[in-house]
Amino acid sequence: MLAGGGSAVQAVRQGFADGTLASGPWETGKDFGSVDATPLVRARVALRGLLALPRSEAMYFTAQRDSSGAALDGSCRYEIRGGRFAARWWSITLYDHAGWLVPNEWHRHSVGSGAVPAQDADAWTIAVAPAEEPGLWIPSTGAPQFDLTLRLYHPGAALRDAPQQAVMPEIQRVACGA
Repeated sequence: MLAGGGSAVQAVRQGFADGTLASGPWETGKDFGSVDATPLVRARVALRGLLALPRSEAMYFTAQRDSSGAALDGSCRYEIRGGRFAARWWSITLYDHAGWLVPNEWHRHSVGSGAVPAQDADAWTIAVAPAEEPGLWIPSTGAPQFDLTLRLYHPGAALRDAPQQAVMPEIQRVACGA
């Protein structure tokens, strides 16, 4: 019985590899926020605290790698380049692998569409780096590895129906080290 319980805990903590849809480095689950979510997906949502809204209200995409496939590294500087989404509002938030916000002296953890100047809405760039930068920036503060979560609020029907076909932001590694 103890081994079975341990296996269940491990399955819940492993992440969302089953039923995953990808667009570039961004992944989402086909059943996230739907009545079709399995008990395992529901347990993972309960553990991580993300993905709590129904798909008509919000969609969640996570990136653990950059656009070239390398793991996201807190000692590196990245540029996330994107544009408009078929959604009312969006945000990108940086988490550690356990799903916690990474502490930083600026108390800054995300950038949302409200911070993007209207003239830049079609083509914006967000820096992710351990040191302070001007403009749109999320501090990684040297976290060994991190994840990025993109939340899309009130997504359009085409996005909800085929998230793997969405044009998602690129995550480009610019430099690493001091």
